[in-house]
Amino acid sequence: MACWDSERPAVHIWDCGGGQLRELGSVGLTSNAYGDAFGWERAKRTPAAAWHPDQPLLVFAGEDGLRQWTPAGVSEPDDASVRASYRNLAFSPDGQTLWGSPSFRDEGGGWESSDVLDLPSGTIGAGPPWDTGVAEHPGGGLVVTLNSNQGATYCLFARIDEGAGSAVMRPLRRALILDCDGYGTPLFSADGLHIAIRGNAYGNSVEVFEFPSLRRVLATPLGDPSPGYPYPQEWLDQMHAWSRHNIAFGSRPGVLWIATPAGSLVEVDLETRQTIEHDVLTGARLSALAATATGELLVAGSEGDLVLLSVLSGSTQTGTTSRDVARAAAAAFVESTAEIADDGNDLETHLVLTDGNRIWEADDLATVTAANATDPTWLQLQAAINKAQLQSE
Repeated sequence: MACWDSERPAVHIWDCGGGQLRELGSVGLTSNAYGDAFGWERAKRTPAAAWHPDQPLLVFAGEDGLRQWTPAGVSEPDDASVRASYRNLAFSPDGQTLWGSPSFRDEGGGWESSDVLDLPSGTIGAGPPWDTGVAEHPGGGLVVTLNSNQGATYCLFARIDEGAGSAVMRPLRRALILDCDGYGTPLFSADGLHIAIRGNAYGNSVEVFEFPSLRRVLATPLGDPSPGYPYPQEWLDQMHAWSRHNIAFGSRPGVLWIATPAGSLVEVDLETRQTIEHDVLTGARLSALAATATGELLVAGSEGDLVLLSVLSGSTQTGTTSRDVARAAAAAFVESTAEIADDGNDLETHLVLTDGNRIWEADDLATVTAANATDPTWLQLQAAINKAQLQSE
């Protein structure tokens, strides 16, 4: 498991096997501290990193470009053409392709496209635009990522073509739309029946959706809602106290875990909405939460503590049953939608969007001219733009 360093653009690698924690190494530890490192001055933007799905190989994009960590040590990629410092990295499910965003193929690429790096050949191709992580559905053959701007964020699902050549994301028409931007990489539950998203840039929130229906089953703020600009210092302090990496699905189906600034873990039953609070690190802020491949929870504290927790599943569902459920959910989602055509560069004209409650076709959003104060900000903006265009004609 990789843990981000709080002082500089670097990561530490830990072994979580056998219920024990053992540090194996680090990447980027000689980097300048945040504020001094070139390109990292304005904020503590954590460097991108991606684990190979089958091998003990971590690819890291830090201050000095791409680096590879294995148990043998740290090395540079063999091909000099893949040494760009990507803001986001992800391996394809088969491990043969590395996806990087934004594109560094040419000066005009940027956030309008991504790079598809074929590792065996070292060649670089073009991929669809994405800007926040990539998560594979546990049923296989399907991934999710984000495409963001200040007004709204698309949560995009894509089928993976792993035939001859590089594995390429094939975006699908059904998508979630989230208000504003600033979200983290979506998380799938182990059985593939829920997807959780943490954000946004103007507040602390968690949203959970059923899968494959995309019906929203939970939307909760963490702390007080945004009081509006200019933000008072007390509210900013509260917002920053909550980690942006504080949610995880463990081994129990239908349960989401949330780490708090008070040092506790909150267990949320997504069906009953009941919550149970568990003390973990009294007096220390929980700065990160993640789940291991075996369903254990790994908690990081603000004082540098790491705690590995085993959680009783309380379920009769076996690993095989969970995989079967996940495969069925992924297949049902793919069957319910269609791929966006290769020439579909303008996503808005192809997507069928939902916020978990309502559904909008592209034509719906092109003609809407009225929205309520309780509607999402993106919908209010779209209505205002459409109304202004009609009045100017």
